[in-house]
Amino acid sequence: MGFYIQQLDEAKDLPLPQYMTDGAAGMDLYAHVQSEMVLRPRQRATVPCGFKMAMPIGFEAQIRPRSGLGLKHGISMPNAPGTIDADYRGEINVLLINHSDEDFTINRGDRIAQMVINKVERIEFEQVENLSETQRGEGGFGSTGM
Repeated sequence: MGFYIQQLDEAKDLPLPQYMTDGAAGMDLYAHVQSEMVLRPRQRATVPCGFKMAMPIGFEAQIRPRSGLGLKHGISMPNAPGTIDADYRGEINVLLINHSDEDFTINRGDRIAQMVINKVERIEFEQVENLSETQRGEGGFGSTGM
């Protein structure tokens, strides 16, 4: 099995996910909204992207915020990165949040996120009574300094 994409009929006017430069790790995703969508301050909303996809078991798609939207408009993803599992076959959607104090308008075809494909390993845990010791031990948040 390979990597496959199905563009929804009502989204044929939108670009499919694409790398914007030769060195880009992520493919830009485009808003598949029928009319403008206003994201109010602190509001969250799912934005459809107009396609479905299939990929082999052992891969995932990570959906990540676009840095320019974050810097210029305070737009991000509350679940970043979002994970698309290999067995999901529904339309790809992006969960966005407006961290700014101003309304943000999403128009049809706007670039709203990026998608990175990663290979993943499935593991099996072995239950033990004790874990091996390390220099760090149980030191958590901030334990290695600032």
